[in-house]
Amino acid sequence: MSTPDGDPRRTVEEVLLQGPVRWTRQEIAERSGVAPERATEIWRALGFPMADDDARVFTDADIDALRAGERLIATGLITEKSETMMARALGHHLSRLAEWQVHTLWSWLLRDLDLPLSEKDLTEHAAALLPEMELLQRHVWRRHLAACAGRVLTEAAQGVPAGRDEPVRPGAGADVRERAVGFTDMVGYTRLTRGLDSARLTRVLDRFESLTGDVIADGGGRVVKTIGDEVLYVCESAAAAAGIALELTSRAVADTELPQVRTGLAYGPVLGRLGDVYGAAVNIAARLTAVARPGTVLTDTAFAGELAGRTAYDLKPLRPVSVRGYSRLRPVLLRPAHAHGEAS
Repeated sequence: MSTPDGDPRRTVEEVLLQGPVRWTRQEIAERSGVAPERATEIWRALGFPMADDDARVFTDADIDALRAGERLIATGLITEKSETMMARALGHHLSRLAEWQVHTLWSWLLRDLDLPLSEKDLTEHAAALLPEMELLQRHVWRRHLAACAGRVLTEAAQGVPAGRDEPVRPGAGADVRERAVGFTDMVGYTRLTRGLDSARLTRVLDRFESLTGDVIADGGGRVVKTIGDEVLYVCESAAAAAGIALELTSRAVADTELPQVRTGLAYGPVLGRLGDVYGAAVNIAARLTAVARPGTVLTDTAFAGELAGRTAYDLKPLRPVSVRGYSRLRPVLLRPAHAHGEAS
């Protein structure tokens, strides 16, 4: 397949979009039954710049997607507001995934195939690999749907506890419940980036993401996001988060290719919204990470209270610290019960 002007970018675009770009903004609004202003709002929420009125940049698939959103609204499952929020979340997360995939594919084509790529070569490779990538993504997505649905159904079967654990539903795609929050980062990351070339730095970041992802998943937590040298995760219990934090510390010490890590943990009401988390516990965990010494885990007093009576942990209150937003934050040093030595 080739475009009339022989533009390889447009050719690959048509393969990926499963059809040619043929419609203007006004035309997709008319064909989907969605008001032009509404179509523009969704398009921008997905993270795309708005095209000129006469630019033909939309496909039949864009029309189908707008119609699907209207059907979900008609069922009452979502509202126009929550559809925009969902579009923004999808655009944010999937754009990162797409960027990684394209760069990975392009590097493979240039490195492993070791040949000058013609338009035909590029199109054929894209057409062959796209179904495999789609299959994998769909499977992982359904697996996560099943895992999340299982947790929700288990909670429903057990009954929602009264009091502080009762979830509050502030809006579509959001809830508030008591959670443990953890931030773990690599110590000396800024200095590290100055001393490593891009290939070695990539290996360190890959190793850190693999370590944290594996330990958090095995410990029953959920990675919310990684930000360079830092990972944010949540757990339903303080005990699970404590186990994860101590295991991360131990494994980083044993890994000669990774710098030491430090962790801040907090417990309290956390707003979960579109896959991200917000609230005082999130802020406190971040502040504790910033003041923690290399190879240590600090918690707030609420988190430490959740571990009271558990013999697996040693909890040592430290002097109050002044951090941004909290003038007298009281850290508690968390160690395994068998650990020795003092920290202040």
